[in-house]
Amino acid sequence: MSADQEQQSIRCLVAKVGLDGHDRGAHVIARAFRDAGFEVIYSGLHNAPDEIVQAAVQEDVNVLGISILSGAHDTLVPKIIDGLKEYDAFEDTLILVGGVVPDDDKAELKELGVAEVFGPGTPMEETIQFVRENAPER
Repeated sequence: MSADQEQQSIRCLVAKVGLDGHDRGAHVIARAFRDAGFEVIYSGLHNAPDEIVQAAVQEDVNVLGISILSGAHDTLVPKIIDGLKEYDAFEDTLILVGGVVPDDDKAELKELGVAEVFGPGTPMEETIQFVRENAPER
């Protein structure tokens, strides 16, 4: 398999959860992932955690990128993780969080199973490389 085929086989769901209406970052990362050769699905705004879980399971994604700026990451992200576990999709999904997350909360999210938390100003290539190196194969 060529490097291009390998990159195209990475399916990513970029998800906005909760009442957070700030979606510029989600659009930027979705476009960067697409430009990097990933297959990208964007959830749109104002999704409940169970809607994100359903989309991740139905679309059989390798990567779930949760964009959240509302400060509700400590409530909403665990609900998504619990939902993925209910569908036996947790182990096969690389979970990323993007947004403004305090350092103490980053550690808690990682303990729950979030692979990485990317804050504002993270270089796109750093995020793309992380996905390439860590996305589970399907």
